[in-house]
Amino acid sequence: MHAAALHAEPRVLDPDDYYQFLDVTDPQASPDGTAIAYVVSNNDRAADAAKSTIWLVNWDGSERRPLTQAESATHPRFSPDGRYLSFLSARPADSAAQVWLLDRRGGEARQLTHATGEISSYSWSPDGRQLVLVMSKAEPSAAKVPKPIVIDDYHFKADELGYLNTATHKHLYLVDVANGAETAVTTADEYDDDDATWAPDGKLLAYVSDHGKDAERSGVEEIYLIEPRAGATPRKLTAAYSPNSQHIAFSPDGRFVSFLQGREPKYNAYMADRLAMVSVATGDVRPLTDHLDQQVSSPAFSADGSAIDFIVEDHGSAYEARLTLATGGIARISPDTITVLGQSSAGGRTLVLGSTDTQPPELFALEAGAVRPLTAHNEALLADLKLGAVEDIHFKSRDGTEIQGQMVKPPSYVAGRRYPTILWIHGGPNGQDQHELISKGYSPSLERQLFAARGYVVLAVNYRGSTGRGQKFQQSILADWGHKEVEDLLAAVDYAVALGLADPAKLGIGGWSYGAILTDYTIASDPRFKAAVSGAGSGDQIGMYGLDQYALQYNAELGPPWKNSALYLKLSYPFFHADRIHTPTLFLGGDKDFNVPVAGGEQMYLALRTLGVPTELVVYPGQFHVLTRPSFLKDRAERYLAWYAKYIH
Repeated sequence: MHAAALHAEPRVLDPDDYYQFLDVTDPQASPDGTAIAYVVSNNDRAADAAKSTIWLVNWDGSERRPLTQAESATHPRFSPDGRYLSFLSARPADSAAQVWLLDRRGGEARQLTHATGEISSYSWSPDGRQLVLVMSKAEPSAAKVPKPIVIDDYHFKADELGYLNTATHKHLYLVDVANGAETAVTTADEYDDDDATWAPDGKLLAYVSDHGKDAERSGVEEIYLIEPRAGATPRKLTAAYSPNSQHIAFSPDGRFVSFLQGREPKYNAYMADRLAMVSVATGDVRPLTDHLDQQVSSPAFSADGSAIDFIVEDHGSAYEARLTLATGGIARISPDTITVLGQSSAGGRTLVLGSTDTQPPELFALEAGAVRPLTAHNEALLADLKLGAVEDIHFKSRDGTEIQGQMVKPPSYVAGRRYPTILWIHGGPNGQDQHELISKGYSPSLERQLFAARGYVVLAVNYRGSTGRGQKFQQSILADWGHKEVEDLLAAVDYAVALGLADPAKLGIGGWSYGAILTDYTIASDPRFKAAVSGAGSGDQIGMYGLDQYALQYNAELGPPWKNSALYLKLSYPFFHADRIHTPTLFLGGDKDFNVPVAGGEQMYLALRTLGVPTELVVYPGQFHVLTRPSFLKDRAERYLAWYAKYIH
């Protein structure tokens, strides 16, 4: 190899790098804590699809190796004795995913289940003799003529799942590990059963369901206990407002079940999950993190049951915290050098999945408040790249509210120069821009670096409605969309201009999902932007009623349109005042998106087309809210860059 090749100058990020990044997810520690199984995903160029492989690494970081090869595999789980590693895989790729078992002593994986439905999750019984599956029914694969979809549910559609009815409801099934025999535990078609977990002695299962009257309208989830056998009768343990993402677990002694609580339905889009636990014997509930006033996730009991570890979102980052049950005290246990995205503990050891501004997620051993790298799957790629510097920013909005975010500078940044600037808005609004570099799913962090690589300063703003700043900050935009958030976003631009960084004559704006909705709101409020990108957004909120998946939010937060038509009209001002928009705007979306249907972009596209404003609409076939086809990810990034280059001179 030539010396020049050995010392080549780092290059800037390019849309083609969507094929280069490796995504690390779902770490699972072995029962003794000596090994970690995890998933590594990549975008396969030839197949034009995402592929995933199960990997294993030892606690000391040695012997990092793949355990699966040709077929995609997910959901790795160790048997209680550590002898087997199970995983989900569809073999062949167009068949239903099944649970496979890999003997860690050697040999090929063997198929355990032969389920006809869709397995969404599973877990091992404490004695290792059974699995509990959470699975929905499926239409017979032999049916060649599609049947009508009969719907009678209040919540009748969901992104990726499609139209919802009794056939899409999930139930619990037991599988005998020795022979693969399957037994149904919950069978009532009218209920949806999920998030099953075993009691430590294996005598009970806890799970989440919705037996209550008008459960879909109330926004309440119920936790049930049931014996793991056919014909058992469930016992309701407790009920709570639905969180963003439920996660239940038994304490090591089996006396308590931890769970997450949300808020009443009108706050459905602006709530931070709170941790609590309930007594198995009495049903008494003990709130655990109400005094924290921050979003928590991924709770896990310590081995001795004296504490619970969980992840906290806080001011543009996320950290691992430990709650001591005896005192209620909460302490941070991970350093501020990484943003924690996931965790797993076993054998007295804790590992975290972490990311930074310049490093995609990797695994780290968490030891005495410090982290030690266990994996480095993107090391070679990162060595070849020169990324933009990321800085925290703080400024005041129009009404004096303190706002926080990040600023990404071009890799070639020179102090004293003004740069074309893009305001790139995160979705949600229940979420935050944080210090991470994510290449899969929906995360604007990689897009910010792509723009910086083309010479833009990029602003990421945790506007009101975002997480990381407490409930009052989140709930301040209740039924008042496109008002305070727009003021916060415009204040960020004013801040960057005042610093001498942003060129006020060369401004762009954009985002995906609620980031696109806010783009529509902002360009209908202020003419300063030369180009806009609106992906999976909407401007006519009246037109979204019944079209998207947010029935609970609309009725609980805004009320029905026939009762509050003036409010819906007010919140739809980008569409009904489209004549205020003069910014050239690119609209995009997936044709199967039930989260924010592409119709929202189509309406705005036609409005601007009618008005003679430069616009374009790009529809990605076969895609849901989050694009997954690798060629489409690259195409979208190229279109972003081309649109801004065309109109920001």
